[in-house]
Amino acid sequence: MAFRAAVITFPGSNCDRDMAVAIEKVSGVPALRVWHGDAELPHRLDFIALPGGFSYGDYLRSGAMAARSPIMRAVVQAAESGVPVLGVCNGFQVLTEAGLLPGALMRNAGQNFICRTVPLTVESNQSLFTSAYEAGEVIRIPVAHHDGNFFADEATLDRIEGEGRVAFRYAEPCNGSRRDIAGILNASGNVLGMMPHPERAIEDALGGHDGCRLFESVVGSLVAA
Repeated sequence: MAFRAAVITFPGSNCDRDMAVAIEKVSGVPALRVWHGDAELPHRLDFIALPGGFSYGDYLRSGAMAARSPIMRAVVQAAESGVPVLGVCNGFQVLTEAGLLPGALMRNAGQNFICRTVPLTVESNQSLFTSAYEAGEVIRIPVAHHDGNFFADEATLDRIEGEGRVAFRYAEPCNGSRRDIAGILNASGNVLGMMPHPERAIEDALGGHDGCRLFESVVGSLVAA
């Protein structure tokens, strides 16, 4: 059966098309587009992506209102049933606000919007999102965020680290994130939230293709399964 992926669009999303392009480039199948106000997801999805942007204008807190959108009830149910879910930038914020990932994304240290390509260390290649990388490999992925400072209490950070749930770490100081965390997994390993934008690094014309391997990891893992 054909690979079926869905990209969720919220009011204020601005990377949903980029995400859909990246998914189609790797899988060869156009991603389904789902509006935040829909109550249900398309049948039999293999992968769900929450894109970057400024959902609801970042009103209250980044991702807080989007996490209460009708479609998020279905996304949470899908994630809990094992469907892989990727949240990038604002999508990462939505995942924490929805309770699918621990911690919170706070205002960047220095209070500045950061928009540049940064080096990341791949902490593990044992997840379905990172299997096409080498553990310890340094890759380059763009960031574009104002509230990307990952925060959690020390006990939560110790648990995430101890369970091998840090997927990506900033290879140099970026935004004040605790322990330089750039991306984390849920306990089951099927939900990844990350601040850097892999969909913006899928070909050399965009400045690099290191992000392409994240999507190759997902598609390859699901096809192999």
